Amino acid sequence: MYEVREEMTDEQGSFDQVLAQLRGIVERLEGGNLTLEQSLTAFEEGVRLSRTGARILDAAEQRVEILLRDEGGAERAVPFGNGGGGGGGDPGGQR
Repeated sequence: MYEVREEMTDEQGSFDQVLAQLRGIVERLEGGNLTLEQSLTAFEEGVRLSRTGARILDAAEQRVEILLRDEGGAERAVPFGNGGGGGGGDPGGQR
């Protein structure tokens, strides 16, 4: 079980790093002080980081779906909430 926690920490750390780098790129682009070539280079890096972040989130989603399987191995998919805070997440009241 310790290995899973360590893996989660590594994954979270790398996602947080990607997010921080993306925020930095957005700030630089919004600053308006970059040349066209610098802007394109920053944009390319942002796209690469965005794809990396999406892969990390996809892997996390797959892990959550595995954890939500019942003891018999049957999938018991619970949709993620829409971020609205009021619905979603646990439609059947099962945990």
